[in-house]
Amino acid sequence: MATPKLLGISGSLRKGSHNAQLLAEAARLFGDSHYTQADLNLPLYDGDDEEANGVPAAVETLAQQIADADAVVISTPEYNKGPSGVLKNALDWVSRSAIKPWGDKPVAVMSAAAGRAGGERAQSVLRGFMVPFRPRILQGPEIHLASCYAEFDDNGHLKSEIYTKDLTELMAALRAEIGA
Repeated sequence: MATPKLLGISGSLRKGSHNAQLLAEAARLFGDSHYTQADLNLPLYDGDDEEANGVPAAVETLAQQIADADAVVISTPEYNKGPSGVLKNALDWVSRSAIKPWGDKPVAVMSAAAGRAGGERAQSVLRGFMVPFRPRILQGPEIHLASCYAEFDDNGHLKSEIYTKDLTELMAALRAEIGA
């Protein structure tokens, strides 16, 4: 197989996002790949706007990135016991694209949150959001990075051996899903 294409989707737009850091660490542990992080800075979904102007070019770009990727890694923060609105908005918009990129796509889901559960509820809800798209979501190991503000060293690597071990295992499973 040629060098695999790995797409990272962070549910946080914040500069220095711990979810973006977790995605970068996942890409590093995945190994040799062409890694791209998606841009979710999209307009809010509005059916009237879609009817008047069609699906925005930025959404079509995201849908094409998903379609072109061999595998996708999604990391979400937890806001009020669920995934971020930014991530839900992106999923809603992509569902409106003619491309329909998610079918049978290998996907690893993870979360990084300040709380002690590490975004476990957000990740569970996100998995439910993905059901209509029918991707191949890996079941584990689950990555719920708790107290995320204290989990990265100065190089952006995970400090905890347990998190590093589990994330390495998850990325190996994702690599196996695509036969790389």
